[in-house]
Amino acid sequence: MMAGMSSLEDLERRITAMETELAVVRQEAAAARALAAGADRDVADYRAELRGHTRTLGALRETQLEHYAEHKADSAEIKAGIAQIVRLLEGLGGATS
Repeated sequence: MMAGMSSLEDLERRITAMETELAVVRQEAAAARALAAGADRDVADYRAELRGHTRTLGALRETQLEHYAEHKADSAEIKAGIAQIVRLLEGLGGATS
């Protein structure tokens, strides 16, 4: 009978240990779910920030293209004006010779 009692006490200790371990595993699982939810929020925040940066860079590109086009147009006008001044000066020089 003593052997039977010892086995029963051992079984009770093992069950108690498993119940304690199960409680720890449940706590760890809850903590892991909380971490995963936090990571998911962080990823969503980073994606939103990246979209904002991408839009900003796109707007900057458009502005640069507009400024380049304006610069080309201004340069063409300046070249035409200089050519006209040169022609006028050449005309004056030819008239005084």
